[in-house]
Amino acid sequence: MMSPQTRQMALFVIGASLASFAGCGSDQPPPKAPQAAVAAPAPPPTNHLPPTAPDSPTASAVRISDEIAKACGISEPDAYFAFDSAHLRADDAKVIDQVVTCFTTGPLKGRVLKLVGHADPRGGSDYNITLGQSRADSVAGYMVGHGMNKAKTESTSRGAMDATGTDEPTWARDRRVDIMLGQ
Repeated sequence: MMSPQTRQMALFVIGASLASFAGCGSDQPPPKAPQAAVAAPAPPPTNHLPPTAPDSPTASAVRISDEIAKACGISEPDAYFAFDSAHLRADDAKVIDQVVTCFTTGPLKGRVLKLVGHADPRGGSDYNITLGQSRADSVAGYMVGHGMNKAKTESTSRGAMDATGTDEPTWARDRRVDIMLGQ
């Protein structure tokens, strides 16, 4: 027989052990999920694009073919995408808006527009093709959002296939979307 003190001690140890095992069981409620972060405000519409310095070699996005520039009366300088970016900037919007107007109500109304995205040679081939396509799609999305008929807008990518740059100023010229008349 056990003494009352030994029995009491054994029951205490058994009870403590059972209590600790009970805390490890699956009946315990799952940990509380972290609080959801407050949603950030929606980005501004694409017609409120950030301005860029006109002489910046990374200013942004488009190179208008001579044929379109002449037919549409566009005399804006070319612009190029920033490194690793497919975002349009305010300076691009002015030129792209002129192209949209020309293709929707102007001399090239009803014609097909071809957008060809390009990248500088510093990424891998697949990456540059994807980045060039993202740039072309970014310009196409802006144009469609501002009245251009999606069926009259073709976009494709050449990645870095036509890249000629060898340093930052010349790589900047490789990062662009060519806007040309389609077939």
